[in-house]
Amino acid sequence: MSISKDFPVLSLKERDRRMARTRELLKREGLTGLVLGGLTSREQYDAYLTNDYAEGIVILPADGEPTYISWMEGRVMRQKEAKARGITPWIEDMRVGVDGPTVAAVIREKGLDKTRLGVVGLESKGPAEMNGYIPYSLWSKVLATLPEAGFVEISAAFAAMMLVKSEEELVMMRRSAAIGEEACKVMLDMARPGVTELEITAEVLHTIFKHCAFSPPPFLILHSGPETVSWGPPIWRYQGGQTRTLQEGDMVLAEIFPRYGGFESQQQMAIALKPVDEVHIECARLARLGYEAGLKVLRPGVTFQKVADEMEKPIKEAGCWHITPMIHSLSPLAWVGRVEASTKGATGKGAWESKDLFIEAGMVFELEPNAQQGNHRVNIGGTVVVTETGVEELNSIATQMHVVA
Repeated sequence: MSISKDFPVLSLKERDRRMARTRELLKREGLTGLVLGGLTSREQYDAYLTNDYAEGIVILPADGEPTYISWMEGRVMRQKEAKARGITPWIEDMRVGVDGPTVAAVIREKGLDKTRLGVVGLESKGPAEMNGYIPYSLWSKVLATLPEAGFVEISAAFAAMMLVKSEEELVMMRRSAAIGEEACKVMLDMARPGVTELEITAEVLHTIFKHCAFSPPPFLILHSGPETVSWGPPIWRYQGGQTRTLQEGDMVLAEIFPRYGGFESQQQMAIALKPVDEVHIECARLARLGYEAGLKVLRPGVTFQKVADEMEKPIKEAGCWHITPMIHSLSPLAWVGRVEASTKGATGKGAWESKDLFIEAGMVFELEPNAQQGNHRVNIGGTVVVTETGVEELNSIATQMHVVA
């Protein structure tokens, strides 16, 4: 997939579609309004209704105009600057004061202080947010100030609504994945003995940014060595010191996170530097079988858990385990498959494992099968879109292990 020379943006028609879908959700749930937290959440849920990044909270009445509250004046001034450039804000009423009293005051101003309101952010379970991300101090003050209001946590329902993409949204997602594909190519061309992890990191991130995308935390996961059993940012990112230099016989694993216009795709790269260990070859074979199983079963009408189970089968049947999930949703990253936490078969729960999801056309997922045997691990995968009859693969380079000299 090549990167388009166009730089697509979402239209006001898409804004209206999202507002209408959100109000339909409120009606189904019997709610009079919504408190939509974005704050510092990695998934930036507030952007769904604002098309902005102000780390704030949206108060949306079922009937009436919404208000967007940010934490600093600079975000409000940026909106004014955007308007001066001819950009229409999705929410005109933007204020400062992300705190309990301000949120409560806006709710009371809109006449919602004695009604049932939906809340997004108290129990959302994205990466590193297993207990939600709305601060206790903020929410306790809202509850104390509005004793007659009823609040219903609807993070799961809201995330499920977001998962079904419009054609405008899919255009953005395809560009995100195309940028990721280019970053994979850069990494594949660079990964050779004598090259450092830092050099690869710099070029991969440069590739993402030069196409008007960015990479959210953890920016880039990159591990190299004859044994690669952990996952997360490289050690030098947070401890300092020199970066590792690639050597013959290394396995180089990476997870790339391009996000264009708020739409994140992901790519899991696996590059083996000759000579390649036979265990890595077998792990790569099993991971590819898991990927193919995902392509085969991912269809409208099946459950998320069914897809995760089928992808996991070849890895478990071979006696391997995996420290990251086989599959998770994208934009938002809210449904996450389980992991096999050890060679003894102990499992860890995924973020939404207790709330299963029926797959629909227009949903986007990351298929990222990984197989681990002892201290050897291979992780591959890319982004796919669910269609009416199957899937559309948005990435190809990262869907198998590559062997280079």
